[in-house]
Amino acid sequence: MREPETLNLAHGRLAALAWGDADAPVWLALHGWLDNAESFSRLAPLLVERLGIRIVAIDFPGHGRSQPRAEGGDYPIWEYTLDVLDALDALGLECAPLLSHSMGAAVACLVAAAMPERVARLVLIDGLGTLTTEVDDTAKQLRMGLIQRRRSRSTVPRYPDEATAIAARVAGGVTPIDADTAAPLVRRNLDVEDDGHVRLRSDGRLLRPSLVRFTTEQMLSLLRSIEAPVLLIEGKQGILAQRAYAQRARDAIARLTRVMLPGGHHLHLEAHAVDAVAEAIVADSNEMTRRHA
Repeated sequence: MREPETLNLAHGRLAALAWGDADAPVWLALHGWLDNAESFSRLAPLLVERLGIRIVAIDFPGHGRSQPRAEGGDYPIWEYTLDVLDALDALGLECAPLLSHSMGAAVACLVAAAMPERVARLVLIDGLGTLTTEVDDTAKQLRMGLIQRRRSRSTVPRYPDEATAIAARVAGGVTPIDADTAAPLVRRNLDVEDDGHVRLRSDGRLLRPSLVRFTTEQMLSLLRSIEAPVLLIEGKQGILAQRAYAQRARDAIARLTRVMLPGGHHLHLEAHAVDAVAEAIVADSNEMTRRHA
């Protein structure tokens, strides 16, 4: 399998990687929080070969090689839906499947709920809906967000070399991840400085708490609005089981197929788990083809 093609979309605002032939049917891939397009570097070649498709994975703004939001801007979850629509437009796609992980899965759910005509199907990897805040905690959430925005922006981490940066991701990640899995994500997120040190590209504003979030009931209402068929692949050591509303979220989706596989939150990038993830997606695709034959 040849190296992925580098793309720039939306007038250069969004960087992307593409696997597969340029004339093949396109799936748009959406990564998780603080990750980037390399999140799909192990899964995409398997799907391209098995399904005869092209996968275009974008870097969300502030991540990977994409541009950050403008000064004074922010990163609420719904803003990413506009990036998805911009990417679809740039690729000339009226409607496409969305392959997504974690935060990307949350964004994919929002797009599918609000713009069903643009989404052919959803493949969600260890993510379903967004983080929520209950109504009675609205003031608390707003307070956290306001306090963080009044503080000086944190200095972007700098490391003596790539190996140290990878080790820092393993040690400080929000979810457990090993060095082999973290390596491609970290490499795409580094700039090399004149003295040989490396610095993370991630926008420090990504670490701020949201000013507001959807409530659980709002999120469930959005999930009930999804018309597209949904394949949800969960890692047995992933994050969904830790969320109190996860079963309610699953029940809200009309056309849901759920697959549980060994692996952690990044099971689509874990060397021991990615084959099973690809097999589940291929099997679901073949079943959809059979039903429509």
